[in-house]
Amino acid sequence: SPIVNFSGVLGNNLVSVGSDVSFDTSTGDFIKYNAGLNVTHADLIASLTLNDKGDTLNASYYHVVSPLTNTAVGAELSHTFSTNENILTIGTQHALDPITLLKARVNNYGRASALVQHDWSPKARFSLVGEVDTAAIDKSAKVGLAVALKP
Repeated sequence: SPIVNFSGVLGNNLVSVGSDVSFDTSTGDFIKYNAGLNVTHADLIASLTLNDKGDTLNASYYHVVSPLTNTAVGAELSHTFSTNENILTIGTQHALDPITLLKARVNNYGRASALVQHDWSPKARFSLVGEVDTAAIDKSAKVGLAVALKP
């Protein structure tokens, strides 16, 4: 019994709308349906998406503050209808120099994370990331290290 998938996007360089739908022909049920709307301008991107069979609504905004330093701010608000849960995440990024980028974010539950990303060469990138739950400060913070090599 085949599953029929459809996904597509219609738009231009300013506004786009899209969907992703899967239909199970054996049961006659939609097993996945998502939809999104995106608005793009020279210094901002705003999106609205409906996911998880219409259970989760996400609104996000990304604004470039300074192209010279790659400084930007962003926010995402996610609402889950089945649990009536809201998650607000705000973040920022800033380039210290052309090869070193700093990022940070925090959400309304007190989870804060930061990333330092440094390009050693055009084919090697080093990243150090950390996350702490400020609501449970007695617990250990998570720390990660990654090295990405391009062929």
